[in-house]
Amino acid sequence: MKRRGILTVVAAALWLLAVAGSAGAQSQARAELKDGEGKSVGMATLREAKDGVLLSAQVKGLSQGLHAIHVHAVGKCEGPKFTSAGGHFNPGNTKHGLKSSEGPHAGDMPNMHATKAAVARYETLNDRISLGRGESSVFDADGSAVVVHAVADDDVTDPAGSAGDRVACGVITKVTPKKK
Repeated sequence: MKRRGILTVVAAALWLLAVAGSAGAQSQARAELKDGEGKSVGMATLREAKDGVLLSAQVKGLSQGLHAIHVHAVGKCEGPKFTSAGGHFNPGNTKHGLKSSEGPHAGDMPNMHATKAAVARYETLNDRISLGRGESSVFDADGSAVVVHAVADDDVTDPAGSAGDRVACGVITKVTPKKK
């Protein structure tokens, strides 16, 4: 009987270690951003955080000023116009815009700023998307993409915020964390 009790305790301890280890592992993804000619112009990384998904991006070759950046509904980036990425990721069927009383889309995010040197560094927390499972997951049946637009999003106009042409696009893909 003692041996069975010890085995039960050891099994429970191993199970708790496995659960604790997996809880610390965060889901991660990335999207290599390419321009309409297929040239790499940047990278977006996505990491599951406590209150949503932290999206960070670095993009070069943009005009100085504000540019819209969104998660789009389809994981396809066929240049030069990237219409294959579909509209904004919007599983809740809401209206567009961070300032909309009937919105925003899950893929709507604040504008990013490109410097005079044509470089943008960007970070935002999006609490309407997920890297896991379920309706808010960017890994649904047809995937999702990160799209950068030529001009700023006005945060109101439905369906796309008058953000102009799509100038860069990257398909969101899962990243397998390296084991330590």
